[in-house]
Amino acid sequence: MFTFPAPAKLNLFLHVVGRRQDGYHLLQTVFRFLDFSDQLSFAVRPDGIVRLHNPIAGVPEDKDLCVRAAKLLQQKTGTTQGVDIFMQKQIPMGGGLGGGSSDAATTLLALNHLWKVNLNPEQLLELGLQLGADVPVFIFGQNAFAEGVGEKLAAIELPPAWYLVLVPPVQVSTAEIFTSKELTRNTIPITIPPFSVWQGHNDLELVVCRAYPEVARCLEWLKRLENTTIAAMSGSGACVFAEFATERAARAAFEQIPDDMKGFVAKGLDCHPMHKTLN
Repeated sequence: MFTFPAPAKLNLFLHVVGRRQDGYHLLQTVFRFLDFSDQLSFAVRPDGIVRLHNPIAGVPEDKDLCVRAAKLLQQKTGTTQGVDIFMQKQIPMGGGLGGGSSDAATTLLALNHLWKVNLNPEQLLELGLQLGADVPVFIFGQNAFAEGVGEKLAAIELPPAWYLVLVPPVQVSTAEIFTSKELTRNTIPITIPPFSVWQGHNDLELVVCRAYPEVARCLEWLKRLENTTIAAMSGSGACVFAEFATERAARAAFEQIPDDMKGFVAKGLDCHPMHKTLN
């Protein structure tokens, strides 16, 4: 049995800069990995069966991104090997922290190694994009500036930081937000370099906050805090976060959260934990 992390991510900003003819939105965003992860364990089996032993409630096994990732890798490589997958879920669902996408990427990275099928990074990125627009950045393995639908990635260095993340008691539908008539899709594109993540914003925030008052309340609370460099929503929500220069400042803010709010403190990472392990 081999265990690997599937870290959460934050979108430090998220701009919607256009829309393709096929309906997909053109984005610009900065992804940052967090030291807050699901844990996935894999036991290789010789019979070709892919089995998830503790599926997420309400998610059919054949729809689970880990199972889909494993079967996609089988189809791509023709391997006859299978796997037993065990998941310890920590990243909230519907929170904009990339949990499902990260799980899928960790599955591809781990099984590429454990099955010894040896796809190169470009091939893995191509498979990841078939599973979802956020999957490639977790395979890429570095904090990144992303464009297109999220698949055009450029590594970016970010300063050390700690984050207070609040988890409102709602799950936000990404499809609902991106199809909203209230969503603006004409933010002027920025160039890299130079730019500052602190000058960005999340174009989805206003739409989500209008539809989900719980998200608006958590975000407003964060924006009243002192010593923060960013207070924003991640992805399409529901999670919101504030950035701090030190762990002490982040934990001091965490101690102030109202009793009816939930959240956690996490360190910003320089790269995906598996990036160094597998390279």
